[in-house]
Amino acid sequence: LLGALGAGGTELTLELPDSAQRCFHQELESGVKFTLDYQVISGGHYDVDCYVEDPNGKTIYQETKKQYDSFSHHTELKGVYTFCFSNEFSTFSHKIVYFDFQVGDEPPILPDMNNRVTALTQLESACVTIHEMLKSVIDSQTHYRLREAQDRSRAEELNGRVSYWSVGETLILFVVSIGQVMLLKSFFTEKRPSSGGAGT
Repeated sequence: LLGALGAGGTELTLELPDSAQRCFHQELESGVKFTLDYQVISGGHYDVDCYVEDPNGKTIYQETKKQYDSFSHHTELKGVYTFCFSNEFSTFSHKIVYFDFQVGDEPPILPDMNNRVTALTQLESACVTIHEMLKSVIDSQTHYRLREAQDRSRAEELNGRVSYWSVGETLILFVVSIGQVMLLKSFFTEKRPSSGGAGT
């Protein structure tokens, strides 16, 4: 699957089948900062391969079998940048991968904030502080949502294994019980000698 991302930033959760690779493309200007954060939520050992290429096809980032990572880069070339997630090393494990792709710096919350000469008023300073705290809250919520999804996946996988093991133990218990009953029954069954009479 090849996907084109929208401008600004993109958050996406994708399913990555076994032995598959998915790539996304983003056209960027030169001198722009972009950040890629990703994390494997479920599947296998919670790892994935990831790489990023510039418009010339040069690999500027490459990691193998990572559970999560963050990569930031200032573009030197104008063109289409490509980043891919690969699960080609796995032959039977599907993965679910979350990624957040952000382009550029956040715009100022106040007009002409970067060109101001005077100090911020108390109200403006309070607004900036609240904005920074809300950003921190959003980041924490995203982190905890990912942790919750990962823990839920592990718990469901463990629950499935315990359920299968319990069913297997139950079947073994029934087989052993029936075998013991049959064995005990054979001990107390009288064997009648075959009767044969000679006529006189």
